[in-house]
Amino acid sequence: MQQQGALSESTVKEILINILPVLDYVHARGMVHRDIKPDNILIRSSDSKPILIDFGAVKETMGTTITASGNSAQSIVIGTPGFMPMEQSVGRPVFSSDIYSLALTAIYLLTGKLPQELPTNPTTGEIVWRNFAWNVTPSFAAIIDKAIQPFSRDRYSNAREMMRALQTLQAPMAPTIPVQQSVPTVVSQAPQPQPKVFSPPPVTPQYPAAPYQQTVVPRASGTWQQAVIIGSVIGVFVAGGLWATQLFANNSPSKPITEVANTIPTPTASPPDTPQTIQTTAPQPIPTVTRLVTIQQPQQERTPTSVLPQTNARISQADAEQTIRNWISAKREIFGPNHRSELGAQLLTGKAYQDNISRTDNPDACLATGANEDDCLSSVDWLIRNNAYYTYGVQKVEQIKDFSSSGDNATIEAAITEERTLYKNGKIDRANTAFSTTVVRYSLQYEDGTVKIADYKALN
Repeated sequence: MQQQGALSESTVKEILINILPVLDYVHARGMVHRDIKPDNILIRSSDSKPILIDFGAVKETMGTTITASGNSAQSIVIGTPGFMPMEQSVGRPVFSSDIYSLALTAIYLLTGKLPQELPTNPTTGEIVWRNFAWNVTPSFAAIIDKAIQPFSRDRYSNAREMMRALQTLQAPMAPTIPVQQSVPTVVSQAPQPQPKVFSPPPVTPQYPAAPYQQTVVPRASGTWQQAVIIGSVIGVFVAGGLWATQLFANNSPSKPITEVANTIPTPTASPPDTPQTIQTTAPQPIPTVTRLVTIQQPQQERTPTSVLPQTNARISQADAEQTIRNWISAKREIFGPNHRSELGAQLLTGKAYQDNISRTDNPDACLATGANEDDCLSSVDWLIRNNAYYTYGVQKVEQIKDFSSSGDNATIEAAITEERTLYKNGKIDRANTAFSTTVVRYSLQYEDGTVKIADYKALN
């Protein structure tokens, strides 16, 4: 910055793409760096790769004792003012706190201004920085804006998600272009999202307009004449058909007609049978009409039977997704310090309710029989008995992978990203602390006018 001034978008993007995998590695081990800023990113001279340094904050926080109330024994707030988000300033950093700091570092590289020098939106609290970075494309700026949202739930949930967003962008300019030339370069490249190479080739040369019009005009002028001719021909055939019908009605039919009309031949020696045969064969056009009707019936029966179960389904995909989100959000209260198990009755039923809220009416009596804890205690029962609770950071439904519904039941598979920490007797239980994305299959049931989770299972 001191040597070159503000950096180009492509250079800053390259720095982010190299640092984000480092953050992903750190976060996967349950650590938050807490002090990402320009001073702690070095450019290695051997290959010009950005290097993240200074993990002293991580080391110090790992030795901090957590009390039963969930607070640290030492009220330590680690970080650099301006570069740390709101939750970190009160001593509660999450993984997206590092993403916030890294994005503000990128803004500093693009604008040359520290966070304290940038104005904020008085209504939303968002940092206003785009006016100081004219060489940045809107798509790249949108990624930075999401990473610096005031609330952690509105940011990228993890470093990998932000990295994917950056990798989908096309480089707006070469790193060697000076900053002064970046504005016209971006403007000239702005229309590129609609390339002309995808436009279909013109078809007009293959079908010249003049010959086509010459063919249409004569046909249009003789349309009424053709109609008269065709109508006359049809009239002749109709008159001939009526005449032939009358002729057959006034004469005895031959034996082949009688055999076609009846499977058992009628004796020709009996005069009374002759009129009966004539009456039977006279209205022969009727079978023809009957055959036309039978041809139309299969078209009515072609309605797919697979659509029918959906009309009986009482759980829509939107209801299923909302139920999952409600459950994820309620876990903060159900498994948190307050153990609000009554929320479980609103969201869970069947096995899911027994496993998480209440397995038996009297856990003590169940344990007195010598049964295992797994057979007697639900998750809430276990937390209360062991003076334990969970805290949650990121909780997000990443993707819906599958959904099916029939009657009162439905199944939905979703990729869930969750950051959770277990505190037991005032200390972090790292064996049950994780930040992961898991595909979960939920079995849902329509009960008492609401959709509830009956069971769920992790698939990976």
